[in-house]
Amino acid sequence: MAAATVNIKHVTVIGGGVMGSGIAMITAANGYRVTVVEVSEDAAGRARRQVEKDLRRMAQHVSKGNEQAEGKFFTDTAARLAYSVQLEEVVAGTDLVIEAIVENLQQKQTLFKLLDQKAPPHTILTSNTSSLSIGEIGSTAARKDRIGGLHFFNPVPMMRLIEVVRTKDTSDATHEALLAFGKSLRKTCITCRDVPGFVVNRLLFPVIHEALGMVERGDATHRDVDVAMKLGLGHPMGPFELMDIVGLDTVRSILHERHARNPADEGTRPSELLERMVVREKKLGVKSGEGFYSYK
Repeated sequence: MAAATVNIKHVTVIGGGVMGSGIAMITAANGYRVTVVEVSEDAAGRARRQVEKDLRRMAQHVSKGNEQAEGKFFTDTAARLAYSVQLEEVVAGTDLVIEAIVENLQQKQTLFKLLDQKAPPHTILTSNTSSLSIGEIGSTAARKDRIGGLHFFNPVPMMRLIEVVRTKDTSDATHEALLAFGKSLRKTCITCRDVPGFVVNRLLFPVIHEALGMVERGDATHRDVDVAMKLGLGHPMGPFELMDIVGLDTVRSILHERHARNPADEGTRPSELLERMVVREKKLGVKSGEGFYSYK
C-alpha cells in the first residue's frame, strides 16, 4: 500500500519522556488514537502522569473558563490515549510510528530494524531526533521509502514548528503524508533535507557553542548572555534558558555528535563546562531541578 493512501488513525509514540509525552498529548488532542510505548511499567506510569498533568493545563487553556468544556476536552482526549510496554503488539496495529527515545544512533537503528519487521507494510516510521541522520537511523530497515523525520520542539504544545525531514529514499507520498499529519496537529511544517541539525539546530548550535565559550572564558555570565540575546536580538529566551528546557544532557549529546562529524572544526569542540555539569554534577536543567538556573 502506498503511503499516500494510508489513513492515519493510530499513532504509536515510542518513548514517554518530555518530548514523547508532549507529542502524544497533542496528537491525541487532535483526534488520533495514540499509544505511548515505554520500557517498563514504572516508566509508562510516569509518562501517563506527565501527559495527564499537561493535558489538564491544556484543557483549562482551550476551554477558556468553561468547566464543562474543560472536563469534556480532558476526558475525550484521555480516552484516546493508551500506555503499553508491549512494543511488538502495539506496532502491529499502527499507521504511524514516532520514535522519541534517547539520542543514541545504535539504539535507534536496533529499534527501527524491529519496527520494520513487526509493523504492517503501510506503516510510516519516523524519528523525532534533533541531531542524528534519519537515513542512518533507518539504514537497518527495508522500507526506506516510508521513513522520515518529524522533529518537534520543546515544549511541544506551545512550539508551532515541525521540521519534516526527508532522506534521499523518502517517497513523495510519504513526505506528503507527513506534512499533512503535521498540519493536522495545527503546526507549521517546513521541509528539509537529511543534513546534520536540519534547519533550526544547524543555526542554533553555533550560537550555543559560542555562548558556552563566553562563559567558560569569563567574557560574560550566563545570565547576561541570556539578557543580551533577548533584549539585543529579540529572542524569546536566551541560550542558557533554552538549554535548561531542552536538557543539558541532550545538548551535550548533540555537541558530541557535531564534533564526531567534524573533529577538525574548533567550532564543534565539546564544552568543558557542560561536561562538568552533566557528568559530575548531574545538573540536567529543568528535568533535574537545576541547570544553569534553579527550578527547585
